[in-house]
Amino acid sequence: MSDMDCNLYRAFRQAFPKDLGACAIEVEGSRYWSFDDIERASAKFANLLCASAARPGSRVAVQVEKSAEALVLYLACVRAGLVYLPLNSAYREGELDYFLGNAKPDVVVASPQNFSWLSKIAFRHGAAHVYTLDADGRGSLIERAAAKSDAFKTVASGEDDLAAILYTSGTTGRSKGAMLTHGNLLSNARVLKEFWHWQSDDVLLHTLPLFHVHGLFVAAHGALLAGAKMIFRSRFDAGEVIALLPRSTVFMGVPTYYVRLLSHAGFDAACCANMRLFLCGSAPLLAETFEAFRQRTGHTILERYGMSETVMLTSNPYAGERIAGTVGQPLPGTLVRVVDEDHKECRPGDIGHIEVKGPNVFPGYWRMPEKTAEEFTHDGFFKTGDMGRWIVFDHLPQPYLSIVGRSKDLIITGGYNVYPKEIEAIIDELPGVLESAVIGIAHPDFGEAVTAVVVARPGVEVKEPILLAALKAKIANFKVPKRIHVVAELPRNTMGKVQKNVLREKFSAAMG
Repeated sequence: MSDMDCNLYRAFRQAFPKDLGACAIEVEGSRYWSFDDIERASAKFANLLCASAARPGSRVAVQVEKSAEALVLYLACVRAGLVYLPLNSAYREGELDYFLGNAKPDVVVASPQNFSWLSKIAFRHGAAHVYTLDADGRGSLIERAAAKSDAFKTVASGEDDLAAILYTSGTTGRSKGAMLTHGNLLSNARVLKEFWHWQSDDVLLHTLPLFHVHGLFVAAHGALLAGAKMIFRSRFDAGEVIALLPRSTVFMGVPTYYVRLLSHAGFDAACCANMRLFLCGSAPLLAETFEAFRQRTGHTILERYGMSETVMLTSNPYAGERIAGTVGQPLPGTLVRVVDEDHKECRPGDIGHIEVKGPNVFPGYWRMPEKTAEEFTHDGFFKTGDMGRWIVFDHLPQPYLSIVGRSKDLIITGGYNVYPKEIEAIIDELPGVLESAVIGIAHPDFGEAVTAVVVARPGVEVKEPILLAALKAKIANFKVPKRIHVVAELPRNTMGKVQKNVLREKFSAAMG
């Protein structure tokens, strides 16, 4: 395709069915949006945004609850050549002040309950307009757009034109804005469409948030590029999902979703009979959950690996063997390598740094050229910050990638490297343990002390001395935790990732 043919919305529009009156997004209350509704409403939003001092390349920051209107607002932004900034609805004033000060958006869209304080921040940082949009699809954005034309000529966007900026969580320092281009997002969506066998008669059950790569750039893009229907729900509810699965063919979730489904008495193979594909990502899936799901439903969850900076990188196969504890193989067009500290490629089985390259990989961080330069190698590979290894299976022609953890989570104790996931996998197999998280806590003698935080199975009591004794019989002494803390549950973010920074803060004092 030519460089001037990459506007994401144009690609989605070309995939719309001939019958534009067909259902595109089904929402609560038996209401639905047709493909024609999307075309007309996105035009109205685009006309409003362009009349609000926004021009191609301008940023539009959005912090709202999930709704079909919010998704159409995103489509309007890319259709108009604007740069979309999805912001987690949990962010508060201090965080928003940084994001808006860094991005300098021309337009901000906020939940009505946050308008009073968020508008002050937005105007202070130069925004021309602040609109509101609530979870029911009402607000000043809708009211102002109603008077606009429902026709809009989609802007020609090149491969390198920005489509979105996603801010990282910032748990280890200042948040970085990952810049994603129309070329990045479109190339990845097209690869996933073929790799995961998206069809126009698919029905995606969408329960993920829209401010994250998973819900927006993987789930929604997949359905839109296939011209497929979405059943849209504002949040995950196990009972509601079970009721909707018989009308669905594709479901994407985080590990917590699958754990909750398995804990529901009504979840069985019968309700999954119409399903084609269950996908999981954003956090590691326990092998136990993987196997329990297969036993219960007859379906094998497909795990994959991606990042805000790269969208999807690897995937277990659609038709081949899906293996628990792995994220499969590189997607077509994506290069993945695992290298050691000297930047030499690791042998299979050896743990190293994961680096990636491909058309899906972002060009850099917004207004951070020095940080961008640090994160890319001389030959153009992006340093993901993840640690992993290739696992060879004798009966398979290619190795599968296994993620060991983040390089920042690496624990160096007494000069030895300890990889948390290795220890977590062993702890999780001990009697009475449901799940665990392993962290490093500052220690005067060892530099860092290996520390485990454990959740017991319901109705079971686990004791630190017994767990420690079991571990000493299984692993080298330097890997054995100095302390094991038993908690009711592990802290997680909205995408199901364990917040190890919270655990470090909580248990640092206990090491004294």
